[in-house]
Amino acid sequence: MVEVVAALIWQENKFMICQRPKHKARGLLWEFVGGKVEVGESKQQALVRECNEELNITVEVGDVFTEVIHEYPDITVRLTLFNATIKSGSIKLVEHNDIKWITPSEVDLYDFCPADVEILQKIKSEFLN
Repeated sequence: MVEVVAALIWQENKFMICQRPKHKARGLLWEFVGGKVEVGESKQQALVRECNEELNITVEVGDVFTEVIHEYPDITVRLTLFNATIKSGSIKLVEHNDIKWITPSEVDLYDFCPADVEILQKIKSEFLN
């Protein structure tokens, strides 16, 4: 099982989603910024590194929003989604095809990676009236 971390970053009533590069597995699907935890890293350290590498931002990692295990045909991941805030840097698309800020009510307009579906249901249930 591969440990993966991701950030739930809010800006007022919208949260950030990122579109995967076309050439990668699950290309052009939407996801939360993040990636694999490397040997010797805590999940929080991995998330800070990934956000810096992928979007040129430094984040402050908060508490865990949720955790899911998902089996893809090629990999099984344990995805830990942390609440996070941008501390510094300006967003630059280093890794992703695009980013968007969406409201919970706009979730169904985007095609997300399968591992994120359960997370998105939780976001909708907690943040939609």
